Amino acid sequence: MRSIPLIKYFGCISLKINMKEKNNDDYRIRFIRGATTASSNSVYAIEDAVEELIDELILRNNLDKTNLLSIIFTATKDLDACFPASIARKKKGLDSVAFLDCQQMYVSNDINFCIRIMAQVLLPTNNLVKHPYLRGASKLRTDRC
Repeated sequence: MRSIPLIKYFGCISLKINMKEKNNDDYRIRFIRGATTASSNSVYAIEDAVEELIDELILRNNLDKTNLLSIIFTATKDLDACFPASIARKKKGLDSVAFLDCQQMYVSNDINFCIRIMAQVLLPTNNLVKHPYLRGASKLRTDRC
């Protein structure tokens, strides 16, 4: 076993990788963007949207949950029923992921009830990044849907 140092929670962790199975040079830290919309400003609607977005992030990028390092959430100002990160933090296998919530900058005519993410992940170098833009947020980046 060999340790690869990574910065997390303003400190240093060691990511253990079995070097017989994975070569250190075969993995890179990558950033994945994505977004979705909630159907309303309710805890249930936000939970539904966040869970779907996290599931799609993992599924589309064939992510091992242990390779998900951090996620920054932003939400438009019309979403204040709960924190998206608190929902993601409850998902099984994501207890060591660093989460942060921020309010999205207000821009007139922006998409309502929008939740955006930027995820920091460890991916094999040959994996193409697939950015999940779902529901009403799919029109934000039609090139990535």
